[in-house]
Amino acid sequence: MNRALFLDRDGVINQEINYAHRPDQIVFVDGIFDLCQTAQTLGYFLIVVTNQAGIGRGYYTEDQFHHLTHWMQQQFQDRGIVLHETYFCPDHPEHGLGVYKKESFDRKPHPGMILKGIEKYALSPEASVMIGDRETDMQAAHAAGIGTKLLLCPERPEHTAADVWITGLHQGLSFL
Repeated sequence: MNRALFLDRDGVINQEINYAHRPDQIVFVDGIFDLCQTAQTLGYFLIVVTNQAGIGRGYYTEDQFHHLTHWMQQQFQDRGIVLHETYFCPDHPEHGLGVYKKESFDRKPHPGMILKGIEKYALSPEASVMIGDRETDMQAAHAAGIGTKLLLCPERPEHTAADVWITGLHQGLSFL
């Protein structure tokens, strides 16, 4: 049975900075590498699913996003961690410019990005986990049938994704 740990990017992997698009803007969330190493050891595919409306708004380009994504993947790889996939949605139905001004099935709260990962890696959604910091992350995970959904509380930044995961491990949650 294949399973994945789906991770939102901004606010989960790196500290939330509006429209981050350069490596010098990235500060990794405490414990994220340990979290991902543990998930990898437990046999989870690691898949990032991130709305990137900054592209659609014209704040940065898809090339800049891909450059940052490559850099971030390298930071994980240097620690022996494989990020299997990064799905992103640049579209925004209200604030997008040009071709990016549209509703998209990939934009959370819709499940498109998660469903792409499920299909590509033949994943069991029920055995998979989503960690996000917004209700839209949870809505997308629910719509995709993800079995365990963990919402980080932005008002409590000391509760990182790693804390949530480790607490879940100690409480014997079903994602083991």
